[in-house]
Amino acid sequence: MTDANDGDRLVPIEPDPDAVLNESERAKITLDSLGDAVISTDLPGNVTYLNAVAERMTGWRRDEAVGRPLGRVLRIVDAATREIKPNPMNLAVRMNETVGLSSNCVLVRRDGFETAIEDSAAPIRDRRGRLTGAVLVFHDVSAARAASLQVSHLASHDGLTDLPNRMLLNDRLAQAIESARRHRHKLAVLFLDLDRFKGVNDSLGHGIGDQLLQSVATRLLASVRRSDTVSRHGGDEFVVLLSQVEQADDAAASSRKMLGALATPFEVAGRDLHVTVSIGVSVYPDDGQDSETLIENADTAMFCAKARGGNLFQFFRPEMNARALTRHWMESDLRNALRRHEFVLCYQPKINLETGAVTGVEALLRWMHPERGLMLPAQFLSIAESANLIVPIGRWALREACGRAREWLDAGQPMRVALNLSAIEVRDRELPAYISTALAESRLDPSCLELELTENALMHQTESTTRTLKALRHMGVQIAVDRFGTGYSSLRYLRDCPVDSLKIDRSFVHEITPDPGAVSIIGAAIGMAKSLQCRVVAVGVETPRQLAVLQALGCDEAQGDYLGPAVMAENFAIGERSEIVRAAEAANAREFADRPYDAIVGERRVMLSEGQRVAIGRAATRTQILPPD
Repeated sequence: MTDANDGDRLVPIEPDPDAVLNESERAKITLDSLGDAVISTDLPGNVTYLNAVAERMTGWRRDEAVGRPLGRVLRIVDAATREIKPNPMNLAVRMNETVGLSSNCVLVRRDGFETAIEDSAAPIRDRRGRLTGAVLVFHDVSAARAASLQVSHLASHDGLTDLPNRMLLNDRLAQAIESARRHRHKLAVLFLDLDRFKGVNDSLGHGIGDQLLQSVATRLLASVRRSDTVSRHGGDEFVVLLSQVEQADDAAASSRKMLGALATPFEVAGRDLHVTVSIGVSVYPDDGQDSETLIENADTAMFCAKARGGNLFQFFRPEMNARALTRHWMESDLRNALRRHEFVLCYQPKINLETGAVTGVEALLRWMHPERGLMLPAQFLSIAESANLIVPIGRWALREACGRAREWLDAGQPMRVALNLSAIEVRDRELPAYISTALAESRLDPSCLELELTENALMHQTESTTRTLKALRHMGVQIAVDRFGTGYSSLRYLRDCPVDSLKIDRSFVHEITPDPGAVSIIGAAIGMAKSLQCRVVAVGVETPRQLAVLQALGCDEAQGDYLGPAVMAENFAIGERSEIVRAAEAANAREFADRPYDAIVGERRVMLSEGQRVAIGRAATRTQILPPD
């Protein structure tokens, strides 16, 4: 300011002490109102001030903290290593500029409570620009860091099982390969696929299936070391990384352990569910030098294990790649086969063994491949099943068979046509509705259609299977159990399911001549069928002798090349096979004419060998041995 008596001379005005005090109070009030914590120090690094937020976050009151070294009041550690972080104030003073804390810092409160923080420190200067200390501003980022960690976890882990996903597996596998390369040791990759898991989802629902996958994941984790990785590859597939193995036998031991861990039934929603798994194994460096190759080769080996029936493990072999390539092109061709009308049905007659009349036909699927020619179901059905093509192929066969039966009926030759159902089709909830539609479209009476399913299909998921079969039987469709004697069926399941006929597997029919024990099994099956009021059909009859024994045992019907091979519909002749049946009876009489034993089977007297006679006497309740004439 300028005094009037002194001209232009400047006169300094002393600051008002009260104004300075008020300014300091306003600054403290302002700092206490901030959402961030603030701590200041002098040049030696002793605390000169804490605002209210800093008091709460450090656990130190201002009057306790002032004058103490900052390291005593503010303890910051690295969240991962737990190492003490350097004092950011010292760095700010030394560099004479604002600096920030490194990421992943955690503030340890006076009582030990930890808080994730982010902060920055800056030097403090007085009015003359002289360095007098430093100030640290920090805030709680626990919620934001937790959210970030959660997002990162979700991006690298499976949402259902919380196992590492493909991305994290590939990262760990790449690191494991690099470590194995440096230290010259092996590692193994195991590719696991649950056997017939789709049936669980189809019959019990995806909720039960998801719970089962979670339980499987828990058991797999308990079967490996902490250093190993169990990941979910997708669907019902898991990949296990054994990060260090001394030899291939170590991977085999781990595979056996996993098979054993999954062998015990899973209790899910009050149900006991049985699960098996197919495992493919590849070993570094023998089976691949990179992650992609190792996983692909383990996957290839897994398919080979599944092709052998599942519930086992298989090591990768180079020749498997050729099979995998064949499988790939076959799956691709299968997807086009329906559109290109490459599937055909052949029909094999079923013969009444009393009269020789044709009682029906079995429709048998064939694939007329444009390059490989006629292919039988055993050559492609397992691939169709894994490619989810069984249902569309089965629906085509159903429409085709119903249409053919209608043509025979219109020609005055009514014929019951039998069609095989896979386990997947039996578990399809839409099956009854689709069959009803196919019958309506072809104007075919339901009694003209017979559906065959194997014993194993009958046993799997019994409740849902029984409901489906009862719905079909209520429509008037006939039900047959195919390959009877090869599965795990029992009288209880046969009693509960609406079965019209039992088909004795060809393996027993083929052994009739050399093995009297086979006669015993067939006799027992016939006795069981009669007690359940079911027809008995023998499959695979190829010789007169087989036919003669089946006649003697009282078998109702038979089919096989001796009675009539499977042929295309246009080549099928509907006529009696009475001459074949009578010839077999005559052959039977000539074959055993010199034997002193005969028997009564049903109401008929036949000649049998001693071994056959004894076997039938033990097994068939309707057979009674007569003394020699």
